[in-house]
Amino acid sequence: MQNAKDSFYMALRNRLATLNPERTVLLRGSVRPGILVEEAEAPFGQVLVDVFVVRWLGLGVDLNLSSTLTAQECEISYQTCGTQSFGGLDRGRSMSKMDDELMAILQPFYASKMNFIAQPPAPLMTQIFWDEPSFTPIVSQRDRLSRSARVVVYSYQEQGE
Repeated sequence: MQNAKDSFYMALRNRLATLNPERTVLLRGSVRPGILVEEAEAPFGQVLVDVFVVRWLGLGVDLNLSSTLTAQECEISYQTCGTQSFGGLDRGRSMSKMDDELMAILQPFYASKMNFIAQPPAPLMTQIFWDEPSFTPIVSQRDRLSRSARVVVYSYQEQGE
């Protein structure tokens, strides 16, 4: 399943970098597209805003097919305080922009499955695919708005995975 998880993240990361190259995050001295995988980063000392955080949840497996199909639920959370130039009064607009960006980078609902351990990354024989996102209501906490969306990512297991 790790190849599917990596492929999903990299597809979203590349799509975000193309869609909005200004949405970035500075982590460990490196500026990257503003999306990260929670399990692949050190714990954060402060809450990240204006960044998409990918969190992997439950796993399911269907063994009754000719190839094993795995399904892993993914939660993508994000929050914003708006911009300083508007004193945070534009946080609703900032949240709407992030909603639009997330919907855009999730489409199309598939991507090539790659092995990112290999250098350069090697394409595998199958693709990954996922459901349409299910969005939670916006939560308002003091000066911050937050929301998450969930998708189920599907992948056929390949030889050697």
